[in-house]
Amino acid sequence: MAKIFDEINPEFETFINNQKIFFVGTAATEGRVNISPKGMDTFRVLGPNKVVWLNLTGSGNETAAHVLKNNRMTILFCSFEGKPLILRLYGQAKIHHQRDESYHEYIDLFPKILGSRQIIEMNVDTVQTSCGYAVPFMDFKEERTQLKSWAEKQGEDRLKEYHKERNKVSIDNFKTGI
Repeated sequence: MAKIFDEINPEFETFINNQKIFFVGTAATEGRVNISPKGMDTFRVLGPNKVVWLNLTGSGNETAAHVLKNNRMTILFCSFEGKPLILRLYGQAKIHHQRDESYHEYIDLFPKILGSRQIIEMNVDTVQTSCGYAVPFMDFKEERTQLKSWAEKQGEDRLKEYHKERNKVSIDNFKTGI
């Protein structure tokens, strides 16, 4: 049975901190809906109603484009081991680029990962839990290393060029702020 809360309580924070993957959902008022899986050590709970996560270089930049058009965001965590649970965070997000002072206020919360592109800050207004009974059991093996290896091979200058070439607009041709 789904339950609604107005903040991230300590039990939810512990659950979030133990997850190896989360999913981010965004949508502009028109165009495609985007759902992105995120991994690595890129998510932080800063308080009962505030989270930040590190957005790494990818083939697209849909999240940033959508947030600039419509700042609604949903973040989903689900338990693949132990007690079943689905936890959703709903709220309003904003993008912090490397050129922004606010980006540098948050970046030290995360391990240094070459290819860090943006930090997303979300003010959480609703937390929802649901059963998760249909979510399968899955064992975590290890983090993938391809993104890290690729970014290191590119180097910082080439990554900036990649962002300009491939991450300036979304697939719906919305600007991303890069």
